[in-house]
Amino acid sequence: MADLGAVVAQLKAERAKLDKAIAALNGIAGKSSGGGSGTRRLSAAARAKIAAAQRARWAKFKVKKAR
Repeated sequence: MADLGAVVAQLKAERAKLDKAIAALNGIAGKSSGGGSGTRRLSAAARAKIAAAQRARWAKFKVKKAR
């Protein structure tokens, strides 16, 4: 049978390589996602602008529907 100490050492070396690869991939994924909690917050002015645009779209839709 093979030397178990050598097998264990080889497995530990492979595990270290895999841990480094996983850490690198996690680092890449973390940077590309933009970080933070993932929630975006709009200012009050931005919300008002979006609401006004939506009201205008609904008004246009209601005018077409009334015809």
